[in-house]
Amino acid sequence: MEDQETWTNKLLESAGIKINGDNHWDIKVLNPGFYDRVKSQGSLGLGESYMDGWWECKNLDQFFYKLFIAKIPDRVELSLADIFGIIWAKIFNMQAKSRAFQVGEKHYDLDNKLFSAMLGKTMTYSCGYWRKAADLDSAETAKLDLICKKLNLKKGQKVLDIGCGWGSFAKHAAEKYKVSVVGITISKEQAEFAQKLCKGQPVEIKIQDYRDLDEKFDHIVSVGMFEHVGAKNYETFFDVAKKCLKENGLFLLHTIGSPTTGTNTDAWLNKYIFPNGTLPSLQQIISATEKLFIVEDVHNFGADYDKTLMAWHKNFENKWHLFKEKYDERFHRMWNYYLLCCAGTFRARNAQLWQIVLSPNGVPGGYKSVR
Repeated sequence: MEDQETWTNKLLESAGIKINGDNHWDIKVLNPGFYDRVKSQGSLGLGESYMDGWWECKNLDQFFYKLFIAKIPDRVELSLADIFGIIWAKIFNMQAKSRAFQVGEKHYDLDNKLFSAMLGKTMTYSCGYWRKAADLDSAETAKLDLICKKLNLKKGQKVLDIGCGWGSFAKHAAEKYKVSVVGITISKEQAEFAQKLCKGQPVEIKIQDYRDLDEKFDHIVSVGMFEHVGAKNYETFFDVAKKCLKENGLFLLHTIGSPTTGTNTDAWLNKYIFPNGTLPSLQQIISATEKLFIVEDVHNFGADYDKTLMAWHKNFENKWHLFKEKYDERFHRMWNYYLLCCAGTFRARNAQLWQIVLSPNGVPGGYKSVR
């Protein structure tokens, strides 16, 4: 029976990664306990051992890219944390209404100043649209405008933003397209920031769970929020959207997605970044919209998330000196790990980004796609 070190070496070498090698994506093991921790705890052990300084890598994004391209996670036995995660997700509704505010308290309420330093001028915490953009701010603005054009916003219309974040879409839509916006969020910090950002505009920001919505709108948008809904609640989510959308309106869903169908999430991400989060598959989305919506358009620009995450990471590193007194080095390593792991995941196309346009009854004559 081979020991943990031999097992880890063989596994990584099959992905073109060497331990103590010379390439930027190779890793340097500083604590021999790393091998046992990774084999017994899987992704949770890999992430926590990095946070604890047990191993280093010059380019974490490339390390993860190579892991996912070689499909290493599919070849590793599930850890106890993974197994329990799957069981809990199948038995319990991890995104029930009673748990809805947990991710806000854990992640989105963390520190508006930290997010401001990382996200850029628009304060948009979702994938930018880099088709014609040269930098993060222009990519995020292009994404916001793309959404407005896909919805065909008209002056005087009323728009619902489910999961409004720090108010970037609401502000853009109100200023540029002269619509009124109601934005809901489960984060107190986001709500406070959004209210200030949109001051003077016809924008109302509410701290509210989507299941409490009961109002009609010309159009609905949800950007980067569906990842927190959970498979047991997909039909409820779309049923609420249908009830809140006027007969001739459009609903644009902007969400990260998984190429395969599942109900659990990565154990490390669930513990440290997005509690109760889970990525939907296209199959799950389409199944949940049956008898409620017509799918008018599906646009995948997931490769753009790699660029977005690397831009966020650059901002975070450049501004880290401003936060060193508040956060320790373990937090610094955690945040780097989060951003660069996700960048590698999108680079390997192991996660996607979809914008899906839905209509209640089908657009007469057909929907004209916008790119």
